[in-house]
Amino acid sequence: MVRIAFLYIAEAYQAYHAAAVMFELMARPGIEVDVFHIEDTLPDHLDLLAKAHGAAPVNSRKLRPGAWGGAIQSVKLLGLAKPQVLARNEALFKDYDALVSTEDGIVRLFAGESEDRRPLRILMTHGAGMRAVPSAQSRRDMDLVIAKGPGDRQQWLDRIDFRPDQIVAGGYPKMVSARLLSEKREPIFQIDQPTVLYNPHKEPKERSWELFFPELLRGFRADRSRNLIVAPHVKLFRRRSARLRARLSALSDQTILVDPGSERSLDNSYTEAADIYVGDVSSQVVEFLARPRPCVFLNAHGADWQDNPHYALWHLGEVVDDPADLMPAIERAPRLHERFAEKQQQIADRTLGEPGEASVIASADIIASFVRERKAG
Repeated sequence: MVRIAFLYIAEAYQAYHAAAVMFELMARPGIEVDVFHIEDTLPDHLDLLAKAHGAAPVNSRKLRPGAWGGAIQSVKLLGLAKPQVLARNEALFKDYDALVSTEDGIVRLFAGESEDRRPLRILMTHGAGMRAVPSAQSRRDMDLVIAKGPGDRQQWLDRIDFRPDQIVAGGYPKMVSARLLSEKREPIFQIDQPTVLYNPHKEPKERSWELFFPELLRGFRADRSRNLIVAPHVKLFRRRSARLRARLSALSDQTILVDPGSERSLDNSYTEAADIYVGDVSSQVVEFLARPRPCVFLNAHGADWQDNPHYALWHLGEVVDDPADLMPAIERAPRLHERFAEKQQQIADRTLGEPGEASVIASADIIASFVRERKAG
């Protein structure tokens, strides 16, 4: 019997990247899967995903934070206290053959211990793109990393001193979950007209929210010929007050939807519904480009981006530096799309890899084979 623990130690959005593979492993003989989480809402999302996949309900165990972790969690802006929670619960995981997570923080578990004295640590990357990730170097200490497409895998090999067999491409299983969930969704708008998605990132030094959102809202209120979805990275307002989130939601009307972090921000509802993408550095644009469509990118901090691989995706649409130019750029985007469509398709194919059911099977096969081979010695 192979024993695997899935650790959901970040916000619920990451569950959408791993759940399909987890359900597949749970259904296989000779594999026992247990599930653990930190954030309180995670079980609700797993229930939603299980129903969409026709899987059995998931019994996920909440990881106790301990005194220090609990003190940190009590101050919402400080986050989930992941290092403290993992330290508090490390002994729970010692008898598993492998720990699987979408969060590279699991490298803290059993740090410094040899592979034969601890569970294997397997990372399923969440998101795909070319933006540098601050914690990326810690991924060298994973036993296995499952990237998305071959291009995504190559980017990590270029940045990190992985052994070639330490990182593999598994495809994009989140797309399978997104498709199943979308079959049960109602239309976002009652008015059938082109829809623009604004998807700013959470990083203060890169996000466009403060500079561009006011102009965007004014522009769409003045011109009702398009619908607007405003769906920031779910962590931008996740730790802010319920009052602030309610004020943002109240900006919505018949043709404008402002969503500071509902489940529809997690399941690709908005990337599927949109005709034009507007954003800054979120890797969600790659999910949008599974079907190439017009993009506009916002340079809110004067980045020298043209030759910087961190901003490679900005070559897939017009880049705007001044909020006054934003609405004209959105107006131009469909006409300019022909310039970018072929490159968008190439990037999406290489970065996402296989987006269908085969990605679920492949990722589950990779995990099961890797663990069995290492367990056999």
